[in-house]
Amino acid sequence: MTTPLPAAPRRGITLTQQIFIGLAIGIVAGWIVSTTHPEWAPYFRPFSQLFLRMIKMIIAPLIFATLVAGIAGAGHFKVVGRMGLRAIIYFEIVTTIALGIGLAAVNIMKPGVGVNLPMGQASEITAKPQTWDQILLHVFPESVIRAMAEGDVLQIVVFSIFFAIALGMIGEKGRPVVVWCEAVAETMFKVTNIVMHYAPIGVGAAIAYTVGHGGLRVLWNLAWLVATLYLALAVLILLVFLPIAIMFRIPIRKFAMAVKEPAVIAFSTTSSEAALPRAMEVLERLGVPRRIVSFVLPLGYSFNLDGSTLYLSLAAVFVAQAAGVQLTIGHQITMLLTLMLTSKGVAGVPRASLVILAGTLASYGLPLEGITLILGVDELMDMARTMTNVIGNCLATVVIAKWEGEFVEASDQELAVAAARGEI
Repeated sequence: MTTPLPAAPRRGITLTQQIFIGLAIGIVAGWIVSTTHPEWAPYFRPFSQLFLRMIKMIIAPLIFATLVAGIAGAGHFKVVGRMGLRAIIYFEIVTTIALGIGLAAVNIMKPGVGVNLPMGQASEITAKPQTWDQILLHVFPESVIRAMAEGDVLQIVVFSIFFAIALGMIGEKGRPVVVWCEAVAETMFKVTNIVMHYAPIGVGAAIAYTVGHGGLRVLWNLAWLVATLYLALAVLILLVFLPIAIMFRIPIRKFAMAVKEPAVIAFSTTSSEAALPRAMEVLERLGVPRRIVSFVLPLGYSFNLDGSTLYLSLAAVFVAQAAGVQLTIGHQITMLLTLMLTSKGVAGVPRASLVILAGTLASYGLPLEGITLILGVDELMDMARTMTNVIGNCLATVVIAKWEGEFVEASDQELAVAAARGEI
């Protein structure tokens, strides 16, 4: 009697392919609406907002449960300080390079030269530049309930670390809480899988609303500014991310396979937060321990916004060029140092970079009317910079795992099975 062979994984359209199909259908639907009945565009928005709401309901319990279970469960709280220090060092080096690339790109390509700044138009965005003490105080939550309700990733991480350390210090008395957190973490990953089945609809609706509201011209207005940003982001990925991956001997093909789906979600929804649960799951399948994923990835959402920081330096100088204001090298370097602080914590909120940009323009006496100039194509730029944020944070998580000597590379067979099941 022969033993039957195991059933081959079910073949079909993967979730990533479904998302791309939804993206294409959304663009076509948005174009049809924009040319026939533009007033119908708002009907797409609730379906994209529904996807973002379902994702946001996962964020707080997922981060809290995975961090507490990872740190307290295995007694790893002793190495949190070392791992955090390494992560912060890495974040600051890469984001500074990103700011420099943005400044170089805008000074070389000069997309603002010759653009007529629409002076006299009031901007809908008002902001004040953040001071160092405001940034410091914001790290620590006044209420963890409010932090979870508002989805403040950094504050949730800080509370979870304190809670996990205290839980580890009480020993066996805290074991039931650790077991409960482990169960919650597994449950939230399952909830993520359920929610992701809606992703193609949510992504399609998001892009349909954008195109339906602004038409295909949203892809062409201020094309040189958009081209400059995309070129600068490509330079960041090819000349910074890729050498880092090679330096730390990260399996590039497997990494690309793992992060493509979170990257597409971030690109389509313009929200890093929407990609966070899936990114945590695929990185764990790639071979990064859960405790490192649950610590470094959320931390990076506040301190490692490579795409957003590059965009901020580029956009600020663009406004100066459009307004005919000459910024010296000294001014630009000072602006770079300022943006290193003020750019922290803008992930998770679509177009939050505009608020930071408004604060930067105000602090340097540049016209806030420049923001009205950018708003027409900000959606398109937000897609690229948000996707870069997610890719950069995924890379940072694997780098820290390698640095800690705890990365266990998944085999090709394991990744293929996970892909067939729609898990990556």
